[in-house]
Amino acid sequence: MTLLQVEHLGTAYGPVTVNRDVSLTVGQNEIVTILGPNGAGKSTLLRAISGLLKPRSGSIRFDDRDVTNTPADRAVGLGIIMVPEGRKIFADMTVRENLRLGAYARKDRDAVEEDVKLMESYFEILAQKRGAKGGELSGGQQQMLAIARGLMARPRILLLDEPSLGLSPKLVKDLRAVIMDVKKTFASAVLLVEQNAGLALTVAERGYLLHNGRIVASGPISELRDDRLMRDLYLGNTPQGH
Repeated sequence: MTLLQVEHLGTAYGPVTVNRDVSLTVGQNEIVTILGPNGAGKSTLLRAISGLLKPRSGSIRFDDRDVTNTPADRAVGLGIIMVPEGRKIFADMTVRENLRLGAYARKDRDAVEEDVKLMESYFEILAQKRGAKGGELSGGQQQMLAIARGLMARPRILLLDEPSLGLSPKLVKDLRAVIMDVKKTFASAVLLVEQNAGLALTVAERGYLLHNGRIVASGPISELRDDRLMRDLYLGNTPQGH
């Protein structure tokens, strides 16, 4: 069953068009990745879906509800949770305070504390540094905290923008396990923008390839991996990014 449906979406920053006629779907409890070279419009697309950027054209439906112009705070209430690139944690708050803040809209306080413990089991460093200020963490540790804080909201769909950026190979391996477990433990869908091809192609079931703001290929990961355009644009020597 389709949870997220994006149809003919166009985005822009002022006069600069970014996404053009983008259509994609994410099913309930499905992991989908958006791939593409630097400047393809991947991060901008996530911003539009999450309500951080108003689309210029097209529509966004979530759980069969039109959310095209829904502000980000209301989107969060519907279960659309984005973990943006750049971490954006609260530097003056402790690790545990950051985690609890991720659950600010929840009413099940006992379950929130259980989820704090779950996040600390996912990312052991967060348990070790639970009393440390967010600003005292390394870049990789802050990234883990940002992802865990997003999960604290119990998302129906988790939008991840370059989650492996700045992580060590060990933490990338941990991240892979967490993304896979999100399906099982949270029954959530995941829409992943990721420059690490090894991560994206092992966790996702389907993918879309963006180039110059347009989708140029899509399908099951097994098919995308063998797509010539995919190899040229994403798996070749072209740098990846937004």
